[in-house]
Amino acid sequence: MAQTRRLLLYTLPLALFIVVTVLLYSGIGKDPTLLDSQMVGKVIPAFNKSRLLHANETITEKDIQGPALINVWGTWCPACYHEHPLILKLAREDKVKIYGLNYNDKREDSIAYLKKMGNPYTAVIFDDNNRLMIDMGVYGAPETFVIDKNNRIVHRHVGVITEGVWQTKIKPKLQLTTEPITAGEQK
Repeated sequence: MAQTRRLLLYTLPLALFIVVTVLLYSGIGKDPTLLDSQMVGKVIPAFNKSRLLHANETITEKDIQGPALINVWGTWCPACYHEHPLILKLAREDKVKIYGLNYNDKREDSIAYLKKMGNPYTAVIFDDNNRLMIDMGVYGAPETFVIDKNNRIVHRHVGVITEGVWQTKIKPKLQLTTEPITAGEQK
């Protein structure tokens, strides 16, 4: 009995080490931004949420007009702060309509963030119970969905949008409009 316990005591840590090593090794070289999305190819899900800046007004999927981006962000997200200047630049240069999807946040914190950092969004959806996040298959923030003129999701990017990501991954997927687009939440 004592010999069996001793053998178990020595082999259990070795077995755990082998399992952990195999799991870690299987993830090496994989791009964490290439997460599958069941929503690519589908129309954005139906929703009825309040607007971030106008709590007494609602926004639905019918108010979203592609081609556009839906950018998932939160004030608690350090990467969102890093991405925000480029999102502002894209909105200022009238390259694309950008809708914000505020994730897992307090309304007052989010409003203060946009006042301080600038508001690049055509409108901001306040997902108070995270239901829309679940319906869209969001893993976290930042995430950005490219939607076409029929509000069909054609691409999903997980992580920060950089100039390189914009040029090589998102811009080619987006059918840009020729009409000027005004930044700042509209009614």
